[in-house]
Amino acid sequence: MTNITLPIKAGIIGTGYVANQRAQTLQADSRSHLIAVSGYTPETTQQFAQTHKTLAVDSWQQVVEHPNIDLVFICTINRDHGTIARATLEAGKDVVIEYPLSLDPTEAESLIALAQSKSKLLHVEHIELLGGLHQALRQWLPKIGNAFYARYITIVPKHPAPKRWSYNPELFGFPFNAALPHIHRFTNLFGDVASVSCQSRFWNLSDYYSACLCTAQMRFGNSLIAEVTYGKGDRFWQGLRNFEVHGEEGTLLFEGQQGTLIRGEERISIEVAGKRGLFVKDTNMVLDHLTKGTPLYVSPAESVYALKVADTARQSAAMGESKVING
Repeated sequence: MTNITLPIKAGIIGTGYVANQRAQTLQADSRSHLIAVSGYTPETTQQFAQTHKTLAVDSWQQVVEHPNIDLVFICTINRDHGTIARATLEAGKDVVIEYPLSLDPTEAESLIALAQSKSKLLHVEHIELLGGLHQALRQWLPKIGNAFYARYITIVPKHPAPKRWSYNPELFGFPFNAALPHIHRFTNLFGDVASVSCQSRFWNLSDYYSACLCTAQMRFGNSLIAEVTYGKGDRFWQGLRNFEVHGEEGTLLFEGQQGTLIRGEERISIEVAGKRGLFVKDTNMVLDHLTKGTPLYVSPAESVYALKVADTARQSAAMGESKVING
């Protein structure tokens, strides 16, 4: 990786919540300076630029091609991730991108190879690995012995369903490819997947759907069976965020922010840290990596493997049959 002169000069593509967190962190750190931002609409981009005392430009291409920018944060719609990441790497700049790296695993793998050939950073954000739920799972898994079954369910009711990009199949992608942490939590904890079976349903599907439901069963190389469910929109009336793992010596149950270890009559409460500040932490870790060489908490290859499993789930749902994971 090439040496970077301080302060690191950054650009941001996107003006949403994540972009805002990135911008605040970059401007507050003496090691970095936010040079320019591009967004979906000129009005929003100008307002964002004024808030963070930076330059608003008309297109993401102008951020990528800006001669003074060393590092680009890609915080925009999923469909465009791969295209923008490729252009950024080809321009000789480091890349930080929100998951997924691409909606297409083959393209994602080619981007990793491109980053390596250019000796550039390619960091795919996965803040779920830094969050309280995942850290608690990692800490307490040894307490339940050999894990053989796990289930993760996320249901988000929305009334009315929003007409925004995350409800647009083309812009968002297949739900498990797009909401990649639902798969990545499992692959990070339990390793390689042998086979996947998936079903999906969409309501009022046109440019935007009003609700979606995806459920997949994965069999892991270590024989663990896992089920993952993701649903959102106006057909749901009760929100859920539950994760459970059953082992031969106990069960871990997480309901929202409340965790419990269950062994017979024994119930041990597990403290789960909140989710605030994780994008700040991720951004600081990137700056530490670039300035001090400290390792990051996730590799692009791990992210792409999860994406490969998610895309196999997409194929299974489309074809109505189980799919074996190859490689």
